[in-house]
Amino acid sequence: MSFSGAQKRFPMSAKNYITPAGAKKLQEEYEELRYKERPEVTKVVEWAASLGDRSENADYQYGKKRLREIDKRLEFLTRQMEAMEVVDPESVHSDKVLFGATVTVVDEDDRQRVFSIVGVDEVDPSNGRISWKSPLGAALLNSSEGDWVEYKTPKGKLGVEVLNIAYQPIV
Repeated sequence: MSFSGAQKRFPMSAKNYITPAGAKKLQEEYEELRYKERPEVTKVVEWAASLGDRSENADYQYGKKRLREIDKRLEFLTRQMEAMEVVDPESVHSDKVLFGATVTVVDEDDRQRVFSIVGVDEVDPSNGRISWKSPLGAALLNSSEGDWVEYKTPKGKLGVEVLNIAYQPIV
């Protein structure tokens, strides 16, 4: 299991906005690590420790390292879930771009794209899911259909026109 992804820390008072699908994925990952993977690794470590010399025991050393990684990830997931504020896009009724919106835009090169504004734990640009804190996501917030929105990138300032705003399930 890979631990890559958004491990951005929030101040204790910050809310971790997330869609129902994103919340479910965090909970599933937590349960997989806590109740399946961690007990399995613990058994391997206990077995390896029973063999004696731990200094040259690769199973023991790798297992202990893996347990530290799992515990660190569980701690992170716990913090994220404690700060979680679940927003169901289907319950949002607005003509402006808010968290959970699925937005169709067209850029300066007439390329049309669709983005869903999601939480930092749900980002998946290849599937059109961008964070509400990303440069484009933040720029789109509170815009309306027909608005021209500019945002900064490492390559400079870019812009898009908002063509459509929808509130639908994000899976």
